[in-house]
Amino acid sequence: MVLPIIPSIQSLEITWEPLPNDYVLPDDPVENIQQPLLAAALTDALGEAGLIQPTMLIASNFGLVATVARKTVVKAPDWLYVSDARPVVEGVVVRRSYTPHAEGASVAIVMEFLSESDTEEYSARPVYPYGKLYFYEHILQVPTYVIFDPRDLILEVRRLQEKQYVLQQPNAEGRYWIPETKLFLGMWQGTRLGTKTHWLRWWDEAGNLLLWSSETAEQERQRTEQERQRAEQECQRAEQERQRAEVAEAELARLRALLEERSSQ
Repeated sequence: MVLPIIPSIQSLEITWEPLPNDYVLPDDPVENIQQPLLAAALTDALGEAGLIQPTMLIASNFGLVATVARKTVVKAPDWLYVSDARPVVEGVVVRRSYTPHAEGASVAIVMEFLSESDTEEYSARPVYPYGKLYFYEHILQVPTYVIFDPRDLILEVRRLQEKQYVLQQPNAEGRYWIPETKLFLGMWQGTRLGTKTHWLRWWDEAGNLLLWSSETAEQERQRTEQERQRAEQECQRAEQERQRAEVAEAELARLRALLEERSSQ
């Protein structure tokens, strides 16, 4: 048996070429229904906090492209963040994929949400078509790689240090500092849009939770209801004051009439 020759990292022939127009992207179904919900929640909180700029690329299940030894390699993480992506070229309706360097800045963050049937997120396969971990670490060189297992509640954050991923340790609250967003990332249990589970959420440097748009809307609804109740209470107090004034005025009129009656006798 002839063993394949595994190229060293230094010998990888990497070029940054946009995906050809005729390239057929895989149309695999989402592995479980929770993955898009987790991704949408992460993006929603950033948008609600006003932290998404027009130049950013934030997407889920979206193809990242590199050409290695003249072979096109595409990986689609469950969530990704690029700080500065160039606009799509004129005439292109929608961005199909993203090639770092050729279409903007390097990819800053990738996240993978584990499924029950696949562990490719940990794959360091160093030959084509390459494992995900290897692809993010050695080919794209993504600074932050997050793996979240929503079933077993495992959150791992890896940071690229000297061209290798190093597993990070959480703070006392179980959260990880993500330099690219200047936010903490951690797990949180609760309900969003009718789904109760453990979510990935953002916290700012002061430890304040970044709210989802649904939470902001609920807070606004509660404020509106409180204002309505306060206004109603004010109306009730005003009505009570009016009634007390009427009673006092009627009593005063009665006393005046009684005095007049006595003085006329």
